Amino acid sequence: MMRLLLCSLVSIGFGGLAGCGQSDTTPSGAAGATAQAGARADSGGAGSPASAGSGPGGAPGNAGTASLTGGSSSTGGSTGAAGASDGMGGMISSAGGAGATSVGGSASGGNAGSASGDAMLVPDPSWTCGMPEGIPSPTTGTLVFSVSLTVSATHNVGNTQYGKRRQLDVSGGTITGDKLKGTVLSGGLDYELTLSNGAMELEEVLVYKTSDNTSVFVRNCGVAAAGDQAVRIVPDIEAPTSGSYAWLNTTKLVGTRVVTGDKITLDVYDVSKAATATTKIQLKDPSGVPNTSWDCVGGSGSKGDSVFTENVTLGSSFSVSNAKRGSRNIIPITGGTTTGKVAGKILDGGADYQLAGSSGTTLDARYTLAPSDGAFIIVRNCGPINSLVPAFEAAIDGPYKFLNDGKFLSSAPGSGSGGVSITFYERK
Repeated sequence: MMRLLLCSLVSIGFGGLAGCGQSDTTPSGAAGATAQAGARADSGGAGSPASAGSGPGGAPGNAGTASLTGGSSSTGGSTGAAGASDGMGGMISSAGGAGATSVGGSASGGNAGSASGDAMLVPDPSWTCGMPEGIPSPTTGTLVFSVSLTVSATHNVGNTQYGKRRQLDVSGGTITGDKLKGTVLSGGLDYELTLSNGAMELEEVLVYKTSDNTSVFVRNCGVAAAGDQAVRIVPDIEAPTSGSYAWLNTTKLVGTRVVTGDKITLDVYDVSKAATATTKIQLKDPSGVPNTSWDCVGGSGSKGDSVFTENVTLGSSFSVSNAKRGSRNIIPITGGTTTGKVAGKILDGGADYQLAGSSGTTLDARYTLAPSDGAFIIVRNCGPINSLVPAFEAAIDGPYKFLNDGKFLSSAPGSGSGGVSITFYERK
């Protein structure tokens, strides 16, 4: 019944022409549970409860922990070479990035050159990854599974309104572990943001296909202190709520993400029973810089002049059924063209990750524009089908910086060659 309802919605939605008859063989189960955290705040404030159980959310950071900003060292001790820490002393990363201050003892056992070691990383309140009180060191837990991702292309978007953005396209991968084995589907996106103080924030959007043909939707949220080579990630996983993968929805997982050449390695640990670290490092975003949003951005108004039009080509849809937030209908984006103030093509990669939850169906399309002048523009277009609000990210020193203002509305998807047609308008 849910599949029939979803197909009827898709027939008028983003993926109306894309293989609605296909489905995965997934265990049936109870309705999706609520999300693990509230919604992330758009500009550094406290997060609010997320509708339809949206992902890791913003919340005020822990008061009283040390800060990681653009300083060279901390007070109260010696500065350590290669990121070493001596008691309550400061650290300087080997990469020459931001200084870090530790509290509560030495940060021992970490990699040389790491500003964080085994310390608890307390994220900035704008990007908490669902753990506002701190993300523990993954290796204090037990390794559960590892993922090897193949990077097919790297796109340097440039300095955007948020920081220096780099996008890595994932063309597939493999998953190994005692309880989870399978592959990663092509079309994944890895969004790497380096802040002006040297810290990093990360989002990955991936789809796992288990060895027994179950689809699992994954969004990894990550942070790294300046000088850290590994990003500390918190997987937000949507798997069927019944069957052998239900544990992925509820287990407290933390991992690492490391890029080596054209490979990304993810090692994911169960930290449910890990001891609480006595050392904490507070990460802080640079002041005066807008924050990226984990959740869809909102907006109201009426449509003004048209800005550009897309013709998006789509692959065959498949579903993640009865997951913790509801059922997702995933429709791969395989390319397309754009005309108007942004003229060029749409890259192969990303998808519309439609969610049918208790509050209705929400479209959530993630993809990349490649104008004919060689620039790259990151797009997220989401919301109810007739109330879509796009968010763009483009270089602030390029011709498309006007898109960063966030003053646009999207048409509902209409019929297009090989997929759908969408027009973006100025909001008035």
